Amino acid sequence: MPARSKKQQMAAGAALAAKRGQTPESRLRGASREMEQSMTEPELEALAQTKRKGLPTKAPRRKRK
Repeated sequence: MPARSKKQQMAAGAALAAKRGQTPESRLRGASREMEQSMTEPELEALAQTKRKGLPTKAPRRKRK
C-alpha cells in the first residue's frame, strides 16, 4: 500500500524508526504516534518506501458515500 501524500510518507518513516528503536517513541507526535502503535513493521515499511516525487503535500479528502 503506497503512501497517498508526502506527509503520510514522512510520518510512516518516523514511526518505522521508532518501532525499530532508532529514535525514542517520546519524539513521535500526531499521526506518526498512532501509526507506530497500530501498524506492523512491514506495513510501515511499505508506506515509508513510497517515492515522494509526484505525491501531493497533503492528500485530498475522500468523498463520503
